[in-house]
Amino acid sequence: MSTVLVIGATGRTGRHIVTGLRAAGVTVRALVRTPDLADLPADVELVAGDLQDPAAVRRAAVGADAAFLLWPWFSSEGAAAVVAELPRRVVYLSTLGGGGFWGEIEELLKDRDWTFVRPSGFAVNTLAWAEQIRAGAVQLPYPKAARSLIHERDIAAVAVLALLGEHHIGEIYELTGPEAITQEDQVATIAGVIGRPIRVEALTDSAARDAMLAQGADPLLADSAVTYWASLVSSPEPVTTTVATLTGRPALTFAAWAREHAADFPADR
Repeated sequence: MSTVLVIGATGRTGRHIVTGLRAAGVTVRALVRTPDLADLPADVELVAGDLQDPAAVRRAAVGADAAFLLWPWFSSEGAAAVVAELPRRVVYLSTLGGGGFWGEIEELLKDRDWTFVRPSGFAVNTLAWAEQIRAGAVQLPYPKAARSLIHERDIAAVAVLALLGEHHIGEIYELTGPEAITQEDQVATIAGVIGRPIRVEALTDSAARDAMLAQGADPLLADSAVTYWASLVSSPEPVTTTVATLTGRPALTFAAWAREHAADFPADR
């Protein structure tokens, strides 16, 4: 395989995918809105354009042997026209279980040579707590909800393997971290790494729903997310061994992620 189009190359997972592909000697092309701000290695081919513009995707896909697809919105609206412009070989970043709009996009890809990478919650999403951590308290729904959070480097490692090997075509990879950890223990882990106490304050269902709506989620997704968090108190997310099986090393722990990202959490004013 000579050229891979990476959609989402400037994101936290995408940058690791770019690194992995370049290390494998693959030519990397990236669709980016603003090339001057992409901050990608000089040998990455940059194509200016928006993912919601099928013509831009068509330009970026010309001559590419495969594509990594990240769909960053809470709806599959417009995805069909974009998928139609991708190369035949696509590795898609879905979600654990493949439900919701992620599943709708999976269906759009079923006539391609696809691989679905389905991670659990991203450890990196806890960076959304950064300003609250600065203030000394994190508000979240169901503090005892346990998630098997995964490091973005593990997602990228599996995605790179899938892009480079044809034997991954038609496979669904359910990826998790090596343990299920409650939200309050996630906060405690970060507190231990940065050396400051952090309180946890439970949000009501309605407050959690409003927070998701403010981030752009539709009401159905917000409702289902709150219901899901509630279920994780008594039924934690599953833990899979897929990362270890595919990469030959254990999945990275949340504590390892927190240590790597300690500088991303602001110090007290």
